[in-house]
Amino acid sequence: MQILINYCSSFCNFQTMQKLVLFLLLFASICEAQVSIEVVPKSIEDFSTDHLFDIDNFGNLYFSKSDNTLYKQTKDTTITYTNFQLGKITSVNSFNPLKLNLFYADFNTVIILDNRLAEIFKIDFNVLEPYRNVSFVTTGYDNTLWLFNQDFQFLELYDYKTNKTRIKTVPVQSKVLDLDSDYNYVYLLTENYLYLYNYFGSLITKYPNLGYDSLTFGESNLLLKKGNELFVLPKNSDTILPLKLDDLLINQFFVTNETLYIYTDGKLRQFQLKTR
Repeated sequence: MQILINYCSSFCNFQTMQKLVLFLLLFASICEAQVSIEVVPKSIEDFSTDHLFDIDNFGNLYFSKSDNTLYKQTKDTTITYTNFQLGKITSVNSFNPLKLNLFYADFNTVIILDNRLAEIFKIDFNVLEPYRNVSFVTTGYDNTLWLFNQDFQFLELYDYKTNKTRIKTVPVQSKVLDLDSDYNYVYLLTENYLYLYNYFGSLITKYPNLGYDSLTFGESNLLLKKGNELFVLPKNSDTILPLKLDDLLINQFFVTNETLYIYTDGKLRQFQLKTR
């Protein structure tokens, strides 16, 4: 565009030049606006809870109420898990529903549950050596978890069966806002950047944080929230695109495969994501 403007400036008067520049800017903005992800409404269900933590690939809901009990709601039944000693649940990651991980930040503790919400492992970082001050937890492969070590400001792949750190990343320089993963990739959102790591802990790429405050990842798409707007980074793409979504207050949001879930005002909405 700049080359064309320079070329035309040699042959056009000032008024003509102004019109040309306005036309080119309008054309560029229209082209940019057309690059987006289509969102198609699928369903709306009544659903009331204090906090919806996660939705797994089978559509099972994981949520809590004021009693700090974890509920797993399937199509047929609802089961529960409660640990009164640890109090309020900070996060739940259900990427592997056979090894669900619950993080209790106030007690620096992670509980691993099976698909029936039976406790199969407890990790109390307060009593393990070396001591770890953990602020975020997400799923790793095998018997591992990705932890963000608050004291040293790095991610580590932690084997909870052996109490060993397999991998450490280079420390980050800004406050961490969110963390999510699957077996192959880890996404770390900080105030300054969005970092993408592979399962070896090697940094693949990073993007400037343009106001994003949280994220969720589901196999094909990474979703980012900025206020009440959602953006998507499709798999095998390096471009973050806006979602074409009507104005909607977003309390929690999740993505599994190509399905987007938005929970707000006692309603759980499902949308189909379609890449143009």
